Amino acid sequence: MKLILSIVQEDDADNLLKALMEAGYRTTKVSTTGGFLRKGNVTLLVGTEDDTVSRVMSIIRAKSRTRREVHVPMSPVSEPWEEVDLAPFDVQVGGATVFVLDVAEYHRF
Repeated sequence: MKLILSIVQEDDADNLLKALMEAGYRTTKVSTTGGFLRKGNVTLLVGTEDDTVSRVMSIIRAKSRTRREVHVPMSPVSEPWEEVDLAPFDVQVGGATVFVLDVAEYHRF
C-alpha cells in the first residue's frame, strides 16, 4: 500500500480532485500555503495499492499543468534615498510536487 502526497496549485486542485474521484480513488484535500509567491496550494492525500500508483501519477500529471505568470513585487517600506527594483518578473507556476510513501498499516473504521 502507498500514500501519495500531491502538492498542487489551488487553480488546478478542483479538476484534479474530480478526476481522481471519478477514477475511484478516495482523496483527502488539505489547504496549504507555500512557495516563494505565498499562493494557495492544496495537498491531496491518496491511499492506493502498489500496482495502481502509476495510474494515480498519470492523472496528477494530466491535471497539474505548469504555466508562466507575471509577478509584480509589492513595494517594501524603505527610506527615500534607497533604490528598490520593483520590476515585474516572469515566473513558472503550477505543476505538482508528489511524494509516494510506503504505508506500514492501513485501517478504515
